[in-house]
Amino acid sequence: MKRLIFDTEHNDFRELVRTFLAKEVLPHYPQWEKDGVVSREVWLAAGRHGLLGLSAPEEYGGGGTTDFRYSAIIAEELSSAGVPGLALGLHNDMVGSYLIGLSTEEQKQRWLPGFCSGEKIGAIAMTEPGGGSDLQGINTHAEDRGDHWILNGSKTFISNGYLADLIVVVAKTTPDGGSRGLSLLVVERGMKGFERGRNLDKLGQKAQDTAELFFNDVVVPKENLLGELNGAFLHLVTNLATERLHIAAAGIAVAEHLLDITKGYVKEREAFGRPLAKLQHVRFEIAEMATECAVTRAFIDRCIVEHSAGQLDAVHASMAKWWATELQKRVADRCLQLHGGYGYMNEYPVAKAFVDGRVQTIYGGATEIMKEIIGRSLLA
Repeated sequence: MKRLIFDTEHNDFRELVRTFLAKEVLPHYPQWEKDGVVSREVWLAAGRHGLLGLSAPEEYGGGGTTDFRYSAIIAEELSSAGVPGLALGLHNDMVGSYLIGLSTEEQKQRWLPGFCSGEKIGAIAMTEPGGGSDLQGINTHAEDRGDHWILNGSKTFISNGYLADLIVVVAKTTPDGGSRGLSLLVVERGMKGFERGRNLDKLGQKAQDTAELFFNDVVVPKENLLGELNGAFLHLVTNLATERLHIAAAGIAVAEHLLDITKGYVKEREAFGRPLAKLQHVRFEIAEMATECAVTRAFIDRCIVEHSAGQLDAVHASMAKWWATELQKRVADRCLQLHGGYGYMNEYPVAKAFVDGRVQTIYGGATEIMKEIIGRSLLA
């Protein structure tokens, strides 16, 4: 079916993203995967192309739009191109949601110009070695010292953690406050006591730098408190819908792309003297995946429109994230199977998509967490 949620400006923007990928990303991506990190230059190139800070006000160098469809286009094109290591969505939709939505005027002037140009790369540090998705289990803590905080603790699995210049850290600021005693503090590159651990060796998404972060008596100025004191829980809940929809948009885009690749493969590959596409089992597999993708696409596009209008709630964002990423996982597995031995070779896109996409059902809130959110809402 023809997608009806985009107009001419969106289509022009998609062509801009494709041009950027062809020129600035695809020629270098194999080397970035070997290096375990993308270059800082590609972030500056993304800034020059107007792909960063889409929702930031124009006076700070941003795009000045709250239309999530532009973010969805970036997610779709990076996913279809097989370059998830360039975490523009994390920068724009996750970190940007906090920096743009919660910053004071003084903070906006300090941070947003570099955020939009690519000079200041963003990350959010929530997960801890023993905490997972449990906000109440956060141990990183900040002690109030009058005009500054003293921050201590550690974080892990932090995407953009190796390159990041601005890190939104979730820390305990009221010791006995539980999830209601957490605040967001922005730690900046070069702060004394802030150290990065190893760039973690992951199963997939090799070009995406994912690091451990350590905070040892880091002096964080009071001016770097983001949002309300002890208000992190509400801020996180409010903004997680954006993150989850971005992941969902990437998930369905990958599934559709793999389906297209596999349709072409089974038409050309022969077994028992005829193309695989002539086998009923193969046709049924393709039919099932195509139907699942079409139904999922309709729901995700509806969510994109709802979110652009500021009307998407946490429950439907959780539905989108759960369903689209689990579909992506199933489609990747089935498409790899239909490729046979070639599907297991790294030179084939389906193999790379299989390992790169496995984390989709984990980060941003695991599938089990999404089901819990949905179930609680229905049975409250």
